[in-house]
Amino acid sequence: MKGRKGFTLVEIMIVVAIIGLLAAIAIPSFIKARTESQKNACINNLRQIDSAKEQWALNDNQAAAAACVAGDIDAYIKGTTAKVICPADSEKTFASSYTINAVGTDPACAKAVAGHTL
Repeated sequence: MKGRKGFTLVEIMIVVAIIGLLAAIAIPSFIKARTESQKNACINNLRQIDSAKEQWALNDNQAAAAACVAGDIDAYIKGTTAKVICPADSEKTFASSYTINAVGTDPACAKAVAGHTL
C-alpha cells in the first residue's frame, strides 16, 4: 500500500479557520493603532502651529489677541504651512486641515470630531 501525500480537506479548513480567527483579532487593533497615530501626528502639528504663532507674535510685537494667517507663520514652520496637514484630512491642504485662530488661542483641527485637539 502506498502512503498518501498531501492534506485532507478537514485539515485545510482548520488552518483557514485559525487564520480567519487571528485576522479577526488583529485587524481592529491595526485600525485603532492607525487612528491613534493620525491623532498624535495632528496634535504635534497643532503644537508646531501654536509655537509658530507665538514666535511670530514676539518677533513682530503683536498684541495678545492679534489675528494671524498662514502667511505670517510660514517662516516659523519648518518648510511651509503647505507641508503641515492633518493625516485624517482627505483634501490634504493646510486650509482644510487647520484653523490658526488668534494669538493666545489654540489652533484647531478641522477634523476635531476625530479627537484632534491641543
